[in-house]
This record gives sequence, structure tokens and C-alpha cells, in this order.
Amino acid sequence: MVDVVDPHAPATAALIEALGAAVVLLDAQGVAQALSPAMRALIPALERGQSLTLVLRDPDLIDAIEQVSRRGGRRVIELIERVPVERTFRIHIAALTGGVWRNPVVLTFEDLSELRVTERMRVDFVANASHELRTPLASLLGFVETLQGPARNDTGARDRFLAIMREQGLRMARLVDDLLSLSRIELRAHLAPDTPVDLSAISREIVDSLTLMARGRKVTLKLETPPQPVQVAGDRDELLRLMENLVENAIKYGREGGVVAINVVEGVSEASVSVRDDGPGIPPEHLPRLTERFYRVDTAASREAGGTGLGLAIVKHIVLRHRGRLTIESEYGKGALFKAILPRLGAMMRSPS
Repeated sequence: MVDVVDPHAPATAALIEALGAAVVLLDAQGVAQALSPAMRALIPALERGQSLTLVLRDPDLIDAIEQVSRRGGRRVIELIERVPVERTFRIHIAALTGGVWRNPVVLTFEDLSELRVTERMRVDFVANASHELRTPLASLLGFVETLQGPARNDTGARDRFLAIMREQGLRMARLVDDLLSLSRIELRAHLAPDTPVDLSAISREIVDSLTLMARGRKVTLKLETPPQPVQVAGDRDELLRLMENLVENAIKYGREGGVVAINVVEGVSEASVSVRDDGPGIPPEHLPRLTERFYRVDTAASREAGGTGLGLAIVKHIVLRHRGRLTIESEYGKGALFKAILPRLGAMMRSPS
């Protein structure tokens, strides 16, 4: 299997297999002779003694390997895999000298998938934020010009336009506030909070503050909490924001005249707070994308309700900063359930941040 022409071949293979980077050593036939653990994790289908081209059937990659094997030197290429999921690799191909194998090459893989996704998200984020701000800004400028011109002396039009302008101004203020909140949470994502926070007290505070909004839609808020405090390791302001966003969403997008149930559950190492509505539910194809920035199931309904498209993105980032999990369940036509699961105070202190 191994075309060895040097007694040091086992040592070379052992060196490759000890590296922390994703590295594979190929012989002149393109057969893997040694793989690092990171390489095995990156491409599980590739094994020692197997041809790389049977796993990665990319013509540019095959050609680059053959060129380097025959002529020596180095090549760098990018490879995009689209099945089963899209992944992007930067592959460094270099000839290995020293006579261990005949015309061997070493491939070092860099996984650029997360970087590419982040870049796309940044581009989409800037485009979406610009669009979200441009629309109300254009509306404001249009009304100002109208009030300065044709409607200068029209009292009725002025009052009507000023009401719309106020609403558009509030929409921009909400958007800027959400953008700043999201930015602050992301900046502190690596710092796990460790202050004792009572989930039950926070839930009661949010229910009290949103009772008036619920009455406006004839929604009944039902809160169930244990009699004793439910302490988690948290940032009180962020957890208030998390609860506010979840309960507000349930009120706005649930059934008018319906029920929103808030439940705080205490476990041994975790505690959870869930918000369930009995509204129209969420179609299954939308569930994986709900926490993306500016993603809306119904754009018109969201804007009409005063949503910025950032509420669930903020919730997700708060949960992640608290080293917790967010689950979303919905059956179309039967409401939706959002649950934030957070470590208890003692569990967070015992676990690495």
C-alpha cells in the first residue's frame, strides 16, 4: 500500500498525524498515506490508503495535485463543496522533498466556511439595515417637503402628516435601539455573566409592564412560576430584554383575544422560561431562519406591528452569551412555543466560560 523508499517514512507519517492543522500526505498516485486528526474531523470520509480524488472530485484540485507532484513547488486553490452542505476550503499544496515517498505532496486545508458565511451576513446586514432606515427616512423627507410646499396652510393635512412622521421617527428609533443592543451583546459574547438573577421576578416584572399592550389586543397573560426564586447566572438587563421580546412577539403575532402562557421551570442544573401563544403558528420552512437578523415570516404584518426584524436575533445572542439554548416549536395553525434554557447559578460557576 505504501510506496516506501526511505526508512524514515514512519516518522514522517507520525509527524503529519501529530499536527494540529488539517493536513494530509499523498503519494504520487494521490493516495492518502497520513492524516492529521484535524483532517479526519474535517473530511471524515477520507481514510489512510484511500485516494483523495474519490472523496473530493474537483477537477481543479486534481489538476493542481498532479502539477505539484510532477513539477514540485506550491499551489493554493479554493474549493467549494456544495453537498451535503456548502463548505469552502483554501487548500495549500506543496511538494515534499527528502525521498520518503516518490513525488509526494502535502495538502493543508483551511476551512473558510464560517468566514464566508460571516462575510455574507455582514453584507446582508448592512444592506438590510440601510433599507430599513432608508424607507422611513424617505417617508419623513417626503412629508416635510409636502408641509413646506402644497400643504403649508392645510391644517388637516399637517396634523395627519405629523402623526405619520412621528410613527416613522419612532420606527427608526426602535431600529437604532435594537441595533445598538445587538452590538453591545455581541461585544460581550465571550464574557459569561455570573450575577444571580431571579427568573421568576423578571417574568413577573415583564408581565406587569406588558399588561396594557395585552389588553389592547384582548390577550390574556398567564404566568406560572415556582414559589421560590429561580436563580440563574445572568445579566438582569439582558434577561429582561429577552423576556420582553418573547412576550411582546407572542402578544403581537399570536391570536387576538387569545392566551399567552409564560412558564418558569426550575431544574437541577438548568432553568427555563417558555412563552407559548395560541396564534396561527409558523410554517415549518421558516423555523430555521427565525433568529436571523431582519428575517420576517410576514414582512408587512411585522412592520405594521412595529417590529424591526431584530427581536429574535437579540434573544438568540442573549441566550448564547448566557451559555444557554433557545428552542422554537410550532405547528402551523396551532401557535408557537419559544423556550430559553439557561444554566443555574452553581452550574455556570462550575463550567468553563
